[in-house]
Formats: sequence, structure tokens, C-alpha cells
Amino acid sequence: MAAPQSRPRRGELILLCALLGTLWEIGRGQIRYSVPEEMDKGSFVGNVSKDLGLDPRELAKHRVRIVSRGRMQLFALNPRSGSLITAGRIDREELCAQSPRCLININILVEDKGKLFGIEIEIIDINDNNPKFQVEDLEVKINEIAVPGARYPLPEAVDPDVGVNSLQSYQLNPNHHFSLDMQTGDNGVINPELVLERALDREEEALHHLVLTASDGGEPRRSSTVRIHVTVLDTNDNAPVFAQPIYRVKVLENVPPGTRLLTVTASDPDEGINGKVAYKFRKINEKQTPLFQLNENTGEISIAKSLDYEECSFYEMEIQAEDVGALLGRTKLFISVEDVNDNRPEVIITSLFSPVLENSLPGTVIAFLSVHDQDSGKNGQVVCYTRDNLPFKLEESIDNYYRLVTRKYLDRENVSIYNITVMASDLGTPPLSTETHIALHVADINDNPPTFSRASYSAYILENNLRGASIFSLTAHDPDSQENAQVTYSVTEDMLQGAPLSSYISINSDTGVLYALQSFDYEQIRDLQLLVTASDSGDPPLSSNVSLSLFVLDQNDNAPEILYPALPTDGSTGVELAPRSAEPGYLVTKVVAVDRDSGQNAWLSYRLLKASEPGLFAVGLHTGEVRTARALLDRDSLKQSLVVAVQDHGQPPLSATVTLTVAVADSIPEVLTELGSLKPSVDRNDSSLTLYLVVAVAAVSCVFLAFVIVLLGLRLRRWHKSRLPQGSGGRLVGVPASHFVGVEEVQAFLKTYSHEVSLTADSRKSHLIFPQPNYADTLISQESCEKNDSLLTSIDFHECKNEADCGQQAPPNTDWRFSQAQRPGTSGSQNGDDTGTWPNNQFDTEMLQAMILASASEAADGSSTLGGGAGTMGLSARYGPQFTLQHVPDYRQNVYIPGSNATLTNAAGKRDGKAPAGGNGNKKKSGKKEKK
Repeated sequence: MAAPQSRPRRGELILLCALLGTLWEIGRGQIRYSVPEEMDKGSFVGNVSKDLGLDPRELAKHRVRIVSRGRMQLFALNPRSGSLITAGRIDREELCAQSPRCLININILVEDKGKLFGIEIEIIDINDNNPKFQVEDLEVKINEIAVPGARYPLPEAVDPDVGVNSLQSYQLNPNHHFSLDMQTGDNGVINPELVLERALDREEEALHHLVLTASDGGEPRRSSTVRIHVTVLDTNDNAPVFAQPIYRVKVLENVPPGTRLLTVTASDPDEGINGKVAYKFRKINEKQTPLFQLNENTGEISIAKSLDYEECSFYEMEIQAEDVGALLGRTKLFISVEDVNDNRPEVIITSLFSPVLENSLPGTVIAFLSVHDQDSGKNGQVVCYTRDNLPFKLEESIDNYYRLVTRKYLDRENVSIYNITVMASDLGTPPLSTETHIALHVADINDNPPTFSRASYSAYILENNLRGASIFSLTAHDPDSQENAQVTYSVTEDMLQGAPLSSYISINSDTGVLYALQSFDYEQIRDLQLLVTASDSGDPPLSSNVSLSLFVLDQNDNAPEILYPALPTDGSTGVELAPRSAEPGYLVTKVVAVDRDSGQNAWLSYRLLKASEPGLFAVGLHTGEVRTARALLDRDSLKQSLVVAVQDHGQPPLSATVTLTVAVADSIPEVLTELGSLKPSVDRNDSSLTLYLVVAVAAVSCVFLAFVIVLLGLRLRRWHKSRLPQGSGGRLVGVPASHFVGVEEVQAFLKTYSHEVSLTADSRKSHLIFPQPNYADTLISQESCEKNDSLLTSIDFHECKNEADCGQQAPPNTDWRFSQAQRPGTSGSQNGDDTGTWPNNQFDTEMLQAMILASASEAADGSSTLGGGAGTMGLSARYGPQFTLQHVPDYRQNVYIPGSNATLTNAAGKRDGKAPAGGNGNKKKSGKKEKK
């Protein structure tokens, strides 16, 4: 221990060591300091912050700390001054024993910069230990016959200090018989010997007391003493002698206790009791004593306790042989402990930076590892590595430190946590290894947009849906985590039929469920195209789009609409004409209906719901054609009432009905005669009203006849002028030439016009309806017919002059028929009878146009009451005076020629059965009437 007088000079030593420590920094980041031992806790060692180039206040910021192996930390960092200080008292002798230099290596880790600095600190010895003998009293026996000059070895003092502070000399108190001689061995150890200067005389002095003093060279000087008692013995003139002056033995460190090392042998030529030798250890320290055992009788040395190469690899001791006469013999024993690979490498995780961002650059430091193996040689050489299939590698740093760094970019979506196994293996035989497991978490960044499972979606919804009904659910997956994986949904704004798309559709931003905000109508909106966006909540947010096609499915929510026969605006009922000569299958009329629905919901079927004469008429299931089921008899009443129902094929089916009145007569005069034979009504007002209506219709007919004559003249004139349209004066100015027809077409029209008549059901309120080639009708009264026989006569004037031309009509040209797929409207889509063909012929079309224009022109000039008065069913009454051809609906597959059993074709109207007789009973005339 330090003497009190050493305290004043300790401050000078501290300053000197600090000055020297700052000058000892050499290459590769190695910093060297020195500090005397036995300094108080907190004593200054060196200015680390200055030597590392750091501000003392930034030590905590850069996370600077000491990392070193060992159970006890000898040094610490002062966070305020940035200096290295002692963590407690340091005993050099305990750390380094007799080593000339005591060096302590520590490492300074700067975690923020990922750097490691090695620091070497030399512990400077101070004279704090006295030389010490193993015993305080020593008994030496010397035979009286010993001659002067005989030498007797004395015990050595041990001083744990080094250098000048170690043992330097011995002194013996003054004596007449003995002196002290000091021998220095090869290892520099001073061996004191007692030298006999004068012969002894037991009888004169049997016991001598000597004092041996051991001193060191420190300042202040320290010393210790041992008392030597010299006993003079009787004569024994032979000392034991060992067989070898030095014994050497090697032993493995893992030999079990009790193993014999060797046996030393000493011989004494004396006889008897003087030749008996006893063995004992000499010059063995306290730590070695419990490890070895010596049999004092046999000289056998064995292992008393397990050896450890890591603690001590070499032992040196002396063995002494002594006979009963106190004669001694000495020998040396050197024991070398050989290392065995019995220690596994140690891996210590000094620092771990977890979690690590998945976009960290390759070479990012993950952890600092310290690797150490207590064995020596190849047994202590350690190789450290990781699995090859992981994106990490180990880089060797200084002083058996390794850095675990990344080899490439990480991807949290593939692997979110890595269980890294660090393998440390030594090079011993057999090699020993250690596994250290590191759990490294990978922190997520927003590097993946939400994705949908499909590129596009299709959804279906029935029309007339409830508002707020769920339509479809979209789900996008984002492989990121936490807020980077929170997906919100939205629909890109767009316009649909002048309204924003958001007024039709909404989406739940959290679940992706689509809702209908309105009730859809298939007849207005059949499909919607949406663009749904899925965005995550990362920074910056990522998104992706997907298209959604929403199809509206039709429901049977529209009943069939009957286009023909149309109900008159004055409340009367239209009358269809059926000649009494009509044979079974004769086409009386055709019910035309459409359905605004589509598909099966628009397939229409017709059936006869009610008839005044059951079995007389039949209705086509798919065509709506009303035909005679049998021949008309004289007993059949003039007025036949039919109720026809039109029904679609939806679920549930919807239907509409129409009431038809059929007048059974061969000609208009006959109809008028039969109507006149009916009993008149008592009401005079009704009779007058009917008379006025008939007169008005007759006037219109006369005007129309005049118009036809003028039209014929114009056609002839145009014929002679290379068929170029020419302007005409009078009432035909401004009428396009394409709206006129030829003579033959007019003749055919007049024939048809004069015979195809429909009557109203009430005999006293009758209206004569002259159907035109489309479905517009003209009404005349009974009186007009009676006064205008010339009209009928003029119609008959256009009889055929050639009998061959008056023959039966040619069959319809099937090339102009419409297939079911070509027929507009839904009635044409039914699987019905394909008997209806359409007037695609130019002449038929021009004839229809001429009639319409003439009627409209006369009504506008006020020269006729065609379609203008109440109770008429003319074009003006149905469509108004501004009616033009473009207002006519395109229901060509549903137009028929009233009064016949055929519909119009491009060649002629098709009829079923035999041609009916004319109005006056003349079949020839009737045949001519139906020619075109």
C-alpha cells in the first residue's frame, strides 16, 4: 500500500502522465494514455473528446461510450468534460502481476458515426508494496563439521512491484560466523545465501540468531525482515543430491485432479537415519500451492486441482530434499500447461440498431459485435460469419470487433423481421462454435400502392332499385403496414346525362362498398362507367385506379302500348270493315303494340279476350292480325265487337286491351243502307250532328277528288318534261315533286280508298273512316255517301281495260319481308307468323306522302274539314295541322291494308284466301280493287 509521505507528489505524477498520454496517439485511431495505480476514483486519465475531435457537450448526442470485455470497468467517461477518468482504485499488481508493462486496452464506440476507437492505457507502477518473506521465522541447521565457505540458501522475499520499486537488495545483521552473499539468476531474481565464515562449534555456541532484511529501490524505500535461527548439529557430512538439476514436464489443462505428473528423486550417501530424505516445495507462491501435491516421502508430484491454461500456462517451483542431518539438496521443476480447445467463442452484441428502414442503403451498420475466445493459438483464433441467404454481411473492425452491415436493399413486404444467426467458430481441433441470434425488425416505408385483384370489374343492378342499396364491393390490397396500408376509396367525378356522377353513385371510403343514390331506370340509363381510386394514407400517398362497369338490368315495369288501332280523340270507336264474302283467314285488321322494356319483357303475344260472336274471328298469337275464322253468314250481325288483349312475357306479365268494332258488309253503300235501315234515334240533336258530319266528309272527298285530277295532270306534264319536277300554280305551289304519285298508283289508291271502309259501332253516330295506306283514317257520313254516288262511280271508272291486267294479284315478294331480328319494336321480335311485309316500294311511299300533304294542305286552306271537325279520324285530328311525314312513327312491320287479309309489300299487298267481292257484289270489280 502507498505510504502517507507519497501523497504530496502524486499530483505531479498525474500531470506528467496526462502530458505523456496526449503525445502517445499513433496510427489507425490508437490513442494511448498512462495513469499511476492506486489513484482515487474519478482521477483524470486523458481528454477523449479532444483526441476524438468531438465537443464534450456532444458526447451524449453522438452516444459515445466505453465498450470492453471484463467483469469490471476500470475507467469511465466524464460527460461534462469529455475526459477519461478512473472508475475506482486500480491495483497494477492485481492486473498485471510481474509484467514489466501493464497495458489495459479499452474501446470507445461512437454509435452515431458507427466508429470504434481503441485506447491503450498503461498503468504505471508506484512503490506501494513491501518486500515480503513467506515466513517470519526460519530455522537453519548447520553441521558443526561444516567448513568455512559453506553456503546455505535463504528464503527469497517477494515484491510485486516492478522496476526500481521491486526487490533490490538483502542485508544481514553483523555476525562473526556468517555473511550474506547474493546471486542473481538468469531471470534477474536475487537469491540470498548464508555463507559460513568461521567454523562452528556446537559446544561453544549451539544456536545463532540472525536477521535478514530485504529492501526495494523505491521512493520511499520499503523493506521487510525474517528472523533466522541457526542450529548447530552434530556431524552429517553428506547432503541429498537430486538426479536432475531441472525437471521439465508438460501437462494438458484438462487432466483430472489426482493425475501424477512426475516423481523427483534425491539420494543421500549417508547411512542410517542420516541418509533418509524428506521432500518439500520451496519457492512456490500462494496461488500455485493448492494446485499441486508433493509426497514428502516418495517425491511424487500430482495434480491437486484442475488446471486452467487461460489463468496460467506456466509454473516454476523448487523442490528441496533434506536429510535428518539438515543437509539439503535442491532442484527446479518447470510445468508447462498445454492449451486444450475447451472454450467456445464468445459473441457479445455491443450495439444493435433495430428497427432499420427498408430503404436503407447497402452497407448500413446494423450491429457491433465483440468476438473473443479464451483459448490460445489456433484454439483462440475465431472466424465469424452469417448465413449466405441473408442480405447481411460481417465486416471485421479493430480488436476482434465486427460490424454487421446490409448487403443490399431490404423489402419489408417480403420479410418484415430477420432472425440473423451469427456463427463464431474457432480453429481448434475439434472446432468449437457459438451461435448468436439477432432479431432485426424492418421498418416500413410507403413504397407500394394499393392494388386491385382485377384490372376491371363488372356489376349488375336491377332497375327500380331502392335508394341507398348496396351495389358492389371493391377491395384493394396494400402490402405495406400501419398507416401506409390504410386504404381509402373514392369515385372519380364525371357527368352523366347532365348530372354529376356523385348524384347517382356513392362509395364508402373505408370499406369500398358502392351504394345507389337513385333508383335507376333501364329505359333511361343502361350502364355506367366508373373509375374507382384506392389511395393509402402514407406520406406521400400512393394510389391506383380500376374501372367498374355497372349494368342496369331490365325489369318488367312497362305495360304494352297499343299503337293501332289508336283511340280517337273525340271518344268514338273506330270501325273496321269485313266483307260478307270474306273467306276464312281474311285479314280484317291488325293490332300493333310495342313495349318499352327489352328482352323477354318486351316479347308480346296477342289473344282474343272477348267477342260478340265467338268463333267468328281469330287473333294471331305473335302478329296481332285479326282474321276471320270462318266464312261470314247472312245471319251474322252487322256490328261485331272484339276485345283483344296484348300481354308481355315478363314476370309478372303486364297487359293492355283494345276494343275493335268490325262492320260486316260488302261495300260502303251497303254499310250505309244497313246503317240507314236501323231505327233512328229519338234525339233530333244527334240526327242533325250526324248529318253535319256526313256532309263535311263528303265535301272533303270532293275536294280530294279534284286534287287527284290536278295531280294527274301535273304528273302527265312532268312526264313530257323529262320527268323533272316543275312548279305548278294554284294550290300546289311549294309541294315537292317527290311527294306526288303516278296515275297508276292513284288509280290503285282510289280503288282501295273506295272499298276499304270502316264504320263506327253506333248506327246513329256513324263515321265513315277511309283508311289510308298508313293507319290514318277519313270519316264520311251516311248522307255524304248517299249524295256522292258519283264518287263511287268515279272510282269504278278506273277499272282495268285489259282482263289480263285484272287477274289475281301476284304473291308477295318475300325478299322485302323483314326478319324478326330486323323488325323494329318488340312485336317484331316475337316468334310469330312471318306474314307481314312492308311497303318499301317507292310508289307506295309516294302515294302515302301525297295523301298526307293534300289533306294537310286542304285543312290549312280551310277548303275542307278533313281531320278538322269533331268525330273525324283523319290525319289532322290525330297529328295536328302541322303534321309532316317525319312525324309518322316507323312501325312499318305493324302497318297493314285494312279490309284485306295481307300487309303491304314492295310489290303488292298480300292477301289470304280468295279476293272478296266488291261493294256492289261484282267480284270482278272487287278483284280489280285489290290489284295493288
